[in-house]
Amino acid sequence: MSPDDPEPPDDDQNRRRRPGDQNPEPIQPPRPETAGDYDDGPDAAEFLPPEIPEEELAGLRLSSRNAPIGPRTVVPLEEEPSSLVARYLFPTEKFRGEWKKHWIHLVKEFLIGAIATFVIGWATGFLGKHDQKALVSILLVIWVVIMVYVGWRIADWYFDRFILTNKRIMVVNGLVTRTVGMMPLVRVTDMKYQQSALGRMLNYGTFVVESAGQDQALRKVPTLPNPNELYLRIVEEMYEPEAVEARLAQVPDDPAPEA
Repeated sequence: MSPDDPEPPDDDQNRRRRPGDQNPEPIQPPRPETAGDYDDGPDAAEFLPPEIPEEELAGLRLSSRNAPIGPRTVVPLEEEPSSLVARYLFPTEKFRGEWKKHWIHLVKEFLIGAIATFVIGWATGFLGKHDQKALVSILLVIWVVIMVYVGWRIADWYFDRFILTNKRIMVVNGLVTRTVGMMPLVRVTDMKYQQSALGRMLNYGTFVVESAGQDQALRKVPTLPNPNELYLRIVEEMYEPEAVEARLAQVPDDPAPEA
């Protein structure tokens, strides 16, 4: 190479030229795929962990009973069904919970019993002062009949259950004539719950369930307690059954009491 020949450019000064480029830019080295490939230098990027508020983390933590700690606390699932419900479950079915209707369902019966007791008690005292023993006896019989009716309705409410398993939803009602209705979860096409202003105050609602078939064993179930929690449980059982099984399998054992 003669002294008059131009020196070849250094590797660091290689430039890619395009037609019409006046000030070509140097070719940048390829970007590494991972952050570990960067050199620690003054221009190195600093990777900081994201800042997550404490209130958001609270909903992800679990208590000793595997219930979320935070604003969306869910009551833990019952371990075993009651004797009333167990007879209607087949051996391979997994029980998820059972619920009685809200006490608001008995408001009419409570009012009937209270008003009847007040009115008949006042009338009995009034007639007793006028020595009307026959009428007093009749009023007492009427009061007993009303109390039997109220007691019957309370017992019917107690044995009325809404049941959720990993396969279906069920409704069991009736004190003497028992009715058992069910709907497979795979046939549920639409589900919603409705809450009035009083229902939002007292935390109850009416569930409306639609299925793919024409004949529906159950469609409208009124005055169920904790409707939002129940709605989430049913939806999770329909769309994420594996997540339910995984969560139940991770329930930690309760620590042994210290001596």
